[in-house]
Amino acid sequence: MDNKPEKPERENYDPVFAQQVQKLHRLTVWGRWLFIASSWVTIAPLSLWELREEILLWKQYFTWVALRFGLFYHPLATLGLGFCIGMTVATLVWQSRNIIWGLPQQELKRLEKQVDRIRQQGPSHPLWKWVCKPNPG
Repeated sequence: MDNKPEKPERENYDPVFAQQVQKLHRLTVWGRWLFIASSWVTIAPLSLWELREEILLWKQYFTWVALRFGLFYHPLATLGLGFCIGMTVATLVWQSRNIIWGLPQQELKRLEKQVDRIRQQGPSHPLWKWVCKPNPG
């Protein structure tokens, strides 16, 4: 028996489509990092500002108990910092997984479907000029 798949992967016979899927993936990565950067620029300073009195105490007498109680009694600040840290770590893990083991088949299929939708809608789609528009030269 032949171990080759009966139907070739779409990437193998349509290099333009594969390039568009890669562009969309790159846009997804950039979008995630842009969201994380904006979170650190907006949410983190507000959270740290709410903790300003606690931070002054931590600078003088730092203990893990003081940190725990400071975060416990400022739940919005804790939630904000936790969100920023959590999103950063999650994106680092997600991107590392994609770099080390490649894109999972399920995510690749999702990107392919999204590129198909962008192609069908044409230039009226907001992502069309970044994904499907041919590069000059």
